[in-house]
Amino acid sequence: MNRRMVILALACSLTLPAVAFGASKEEKQAAVRKAAQGALAALYRAQPSARKAVESAAGYAAFSNFGMKILLAGGGSGEGIAVNKKTKAVTYMKMAEIQAGLGMGVKKFQLVWVFENERALDDFITSGWTLGGQATAAAKTGDAGSAYQGAIAAGPGVWLYQITSTGLALELTAKGTKYYKDEDLN
Repeated sequence: MNRRMVILALACSLTLPAVAFGASKEEKQAAVRKAAQGALAALYRAQPSARKAVESAAGYAAFSNFGMKILLAGGGSGEGIAVNKKTKAVTYMKMAEIQAGLGMGVKKFQLVWVFENERALDDFITSGWTLGGQATAAAKTGDAGSAYQGAIAAGPGVWLYQITSTGLALELTAKGTKYYKDEDLN
């Protein structure tokens, strides 16, 4: 039992932000922006056509996330930014995930949300999103989907790319995931 507690404590410590607790607001913002740029760079390496989709979108959100699962419970956390391309406004956000079910493992992944219109972006920023269950979708749906090859349609005018250490994920598993504004950094 003690070994399980040590493993759980170690895994939980890995979910702490890379920036020290004593860092200034500006330092924390810079670290989140850097991680978001890393997510975009990883996406462009894995799916070069995604660059055009992001550049032509009304906005995007980029997150760097960490998740773990030990036996029957798991969770994850992440940070990112949402960017309105028209106004250039940057909103700092967080992600939290809870999942149940048998499993064991740790994973680091990145998500890039692409919003075709400002309303979808504004809804994401102001209301946050909660995802549940598992989504597997075709990346290409007619002519509209060709611009988002490798992405999953997450809603009307919303596309989602998930990047793992092995490249672009063709399947997204999101269980009890909440996206919300980071009140400390905005």
